[in-house]
Amino acid sequence: MYIFIKLISFPTFHLSMKPYIISLFLSVLTTIVVYGQSTDLSSDELFSRARTSAFDSKDYPKAIELIKQAIDQSPDYTDLHVFLGRLYTWSDKIDSASYVFDNLHSKKVKVEDFYLAYGYLLYWNNVNEKAQQIIDEGIKEHPSSEDLLLLHARYNYGIKSYQEAEKSVNRLLEINPKNTDANSLAQNLKSYTAKNAISINYDFTHFDKQFEDNWHILGIGYKRATSFGSILFKANYANKFADNGLQFEIEAYPRINKIFYLYVGAGYSDNVGIFPKYRTGISVYANLPNSFEGEIGYRQLNFSNNIWLYTASIGKYYQNLWFNLRTYLSPDSENISHSYTGTVRYYLKGANDYLGFQIGTGISPEENRNNLLIENSFKLKTYKIGANYNFSIQKRNLLNISATYFNQEYKPLEKGNQYDLSIGYSRIF
Repeated sequence: MYIFIKLISFPTFHLSMKPYIISLFLSVLTTIVVYGQSTDLSSDELFSRARTSAFDSKDYPKAIELIKQAIDQSPDYTDLHVFLGRLYTWSDKIDSASYVFDNLHSKKVKVEDFYLAYGYLLYWNNVNEKAQQIIDEGIKEHPSSEDLLLLHARYNYGIKSYQEAEKSVNRLLEINPKNTDANSLAQNLKSYTAKNAISINYDFTHFDKQFEDNWHILGIGYKRATSFGSILFKANYANKFADNGLQFEIEAYPRINKIFYLYVGAGYSDNVGIFPKYRTGISVYANLPNSFEGEIGYRQLNFSNNIWLYTASIGKYYQNLWFNLRTYLSPDSENISHSYTGTVRYYLKGANDYLGFQIGTGISPEENRNNLLIENSFKLKTYKIGANYNFSIQKRNLLNISATYFNQEYKPLEKGNQYDLSIGYSRIF
């Protein structure tokens, strides 16, 4: 494009005004050239520049101006209108974004990206009735869309319609078992979707040196899912040191909001030689961005005196893998005792079907077959390695098998081996 500028004779100005005139002249000339360049670009080229401004520079006002120029050239180009709605959404101009999307909806636009952009706008701003309408329409038009199925699951999870959320997640995982976000959400849904479940578990422990008798623990439980989270009642019978004991426990996982939920647990036994007399625990869990999750909390065990342990963990979902690192710290007047466990799970087809592997140091107070050992030996060196397999049969029957090997210092400078085997069954109804 050529630009002709006619030279005009100006009256004589004071010398101090010459820099101002030159600056003004250059500014006008630059504006003319830039405008001429932008009008020479095609709508696709303007679209590309708008995306670069939005994604690389986060310059949404510039991106909006560019996309408007593109729309002026190609008013029927649907992708331009959808992107304009997204830009308004990212700029917190909710009314402008809604106007753009409502206009597209009135024109019966059916493209997947429209349903995603409009659906997320409504979901983020809690416009629930309209969000459900748009997302459901999108699923109807694009039933195999992973992104729409995930949005459908997130929306229903947010309004506590857990059964619908689970259906969408399961459908998504059938299409792509390695979808990271779906695997993460599936785990969160487990505590809410099974209205009732009964379980039975058997743990067997053998020591080659530390104790002569094997340990046996039989546990039964009942879980009830509510709109606030699940509640679990358990009773454990144990045979240790050729003696018997009984323990009762209650655990709950109340949900605070979309990000945070709690673990609250307590237990009691009148057989202190077999179980701790009391145990309590509280943890705060957070569903973090990028499929991370975190936890911080405490556990308390009362034998002849109280033992306080503080725990923290960080987890990460990647495709159909879950990585977790957990620590327990127990301070006293002299130092801080600690244990660490790293866990990897490989999910096969859903939240209840996976292979797991563990390796670590120290003893976990979460394990009934181990928590008696903590009173005297939690400061001694222990190394462990284990594996487990969880699988479902017709979705309502859940089975788990695990094995763990411990090499532990049960007295200063004296080590022995411990072998744990566990099998469990749960029925969901």
